[in-house]
Amino acid sequence: MLRSPLFWLLVPTLLLGATAPWWLGAYYLGIFTTAYYFGVFSMSWDLLFGYAGEVNFGPTFLIGLGAYGAGLLNNAGWPIPLCLAGGSIIAVIGGVALALPALRLRGPYFGLITLVAVLLLIDCIVIFAGVTGGEIGMMVPDVLSISATVNYWYAFGFLVVCGTILFILSRSSLGLILQATGQDRIEAAALGFNVTKHKLAAFCISALFSGLAGGMLVFYQGTASVDTVVDLSITVQIIIAVVFGGRRTILGGVLGSIFLILFDELLRPLGQLNTFVVSGIALLVVLLLPDGVLGYVLRPRASR
Repeated sequence: MLRSPLFWLLVPTLLLGATAPWWLGAYYLGIFTTAYYFGVFSMSWDLLFGYAGEVNFGPTFLIGLGAYGAGLLNNAGWPIPLCLAGGSIIAVIGGVALALPALRLRGPYFGLITLVAVLLLIDCIVIFAGVTGGEIGMMVPDVLSISATVNYWYAFGFLVVCGTILFILSRSSLGLILQATGQDRIEAAALGFNVTKHKLAAFCISALFSGLAGGMLVFYQGTASVDTVVDLSITVQIIIAVVFGGRRTILGGVLGSIFLILFDELLRPLGQLNTFVVSGIALLVVLLLPDGVLGYVLRPRASR
């Protein structure tokens, strides 16, 4: 473990994250808090895309189900812990309902179905605006905390726990089987692995963490809206974060999310050039480092 580059990257990074409230102001703590939740979105997506090889264009379908499910339950008088649990269950049920027909398809058709699911969810939110708040958004009566420091600790602890679980799963027998099915589905099936079952398991795990993170984000921001948890631009941001940080690394999604959100805020004075510059940097990294930043760092020197 001491010889692993990942170990020596994680230790100082965790120390910086753990001590951030001592040397960062409330403004930057808020930026990192949001970035950490997006990091969980990205890690969850990478488990399905990086390992199972399924291009899911609908991560916000799962995020939105968890977010709105938790918000609606809170408006019904449920406490936050039960709302988070209920929202996660709703996300998993929705994920299974989506995955069962989608996993029967091959190639771009899987991604197309997940994309349509997002559009349908957006339509439902708008149609049932009396309950969901429509395009304006839905307020929730409870929030995690009004303190930037406390909210940061919630997000940081949540990120560490989710990252640890997902990283262990990616290195487990499930992760190895998902890699095999992602690289060659037919050969994996010939070896006796139930490809559909393992991909369904990956989809459920991704749905669980995505829905839970969506609920946490809602109770941090105090509102659920299409622009913050369901919009297709969030899907693009998640995909770019994973590719930028490093596909099939799990933790690379956190790096990509922090980069996108932090630099988006730092370059805000540039106005409309802000998005152009951030996207340009991400594009250069993707072109020059196909394995992503973390993937390049972890790759053996002989193969660089």
